Amino acid sequence: MPDPSQNKPRTRNARPKIERAALKLFIDEGINAATTREIANAAGVSEGALYRHYKGKDELALSLFMATHNRLGEMLREALSAPGSPEDRVARAVEAYCAIADDDWLLFSFHLVSLNKFLPHDERRSDDPVTILETLIAAMMKAGEIPHGDPALTTAMCLGVVMQSGLNKVYNRLPGPFAAHAPTFTRTILAILHQK
Repeated sequence: MPDPSQNKPRTRNARPKIERAALKLFIDEGINAATTREIANAAGVSEGALYRHYKGKDELALSLFMATHNRLGEMLREALSAPGSPEDRVARAVEAYCAIADDDWLLFSFHLVSLNKFLPHDERRSDDPVTILETLIAAMMKAGEIPHGDPALTTAMCLGVVMQSGLNKVYNRLPGPFAAHAPTFTRTILAILHQK
């Protein structure tokens, strides 16, 4: 007997439906456990529609991850390289980070829980968020805006403030919108940057 899911009519604007369904399944079940058939069914499209946009679930997952990863890189560069005191720049970066998180929490939380899967395979690039932040922190140290130290370690500690808090929110341990915590994130990051 033929599979009725293969006879679904072509769906307009299938890509956003596929992406939203995939995000939910990837977070609930994990990338490895979710199947293309489950994603297509959850999206209300045929499996063929998914394959018209992506070679498979791995390409789909990577695409979703990189969309947020690249956006974070652009946001950090813009917020931290604009004029202002270190306090102003950090506050702008934290506010932008929180805005991205609150704008699409499902996509943002997928990025957080997928870092360990995708980052080890990502070549170090000048435009990735970690390198951007590390470069800017090193420049601030060189300019004497913050105390000298190890830029890589300082970057890791600053990112940990928002990333670990984000994971706690993913696991329902941090209430409210992410932006509600921006002042605390900013104060903590500034304390890290100004440590001697």
